[in-house]
Amino acid sequence: MKPISNREDTIMTDTTVDHGQANAAAWYETIKELVGRLNEAAGDDQAEQDREATFTEIQEGPLSVMVRDGWRQPGGASEGAEEFEILLSTGGPALRIWGWLDGSNQPKECELQHQDWGTPWTKWVPAPYDNTFHDTLLIYASQFYFGD
Repeated sequence: MKPISNREDTIMTDTTVDHGQANAAAWYETIKELVGRLNEAAGDDQAEQDREATFTEIQEGPLSVMVRDGWRQPGGASEGAEEFEILLSTGGPALRIWGWLDGSNQPKECELQHQDWGTPWTKWVPAPYDNTFHDTLLIYASQFYFGD
């Protein structure tokens, strides 16, 4: 029996890639590296300069940083921001760090979420699970100002 294709060396394989998952994994590696550099930079003047450079790199990485307050009656006073979003990439795929703020406008909890064309925001965690994952995201998110 002859193959349907004119090329006998053609093999059909399913190479479906979840671009949202791949984008999240790549960004998480970058976030881990940046947080690691922040933690290493302590002590002498060179270390402090390295820390400042890393802080600047973190600040310049996202596309946007936004906050929003919760449900209230129209015309009612806002009690301040409750949620935050650090948008890391858009399009297909998009990626964000989304979380909740405490009463001092500091991140208290967050998660990494990805989205591709036509799909909802989906929580991402590394596989195998990294025990420092949530702490790493919180340290990264805490480098941003979420106040008035």
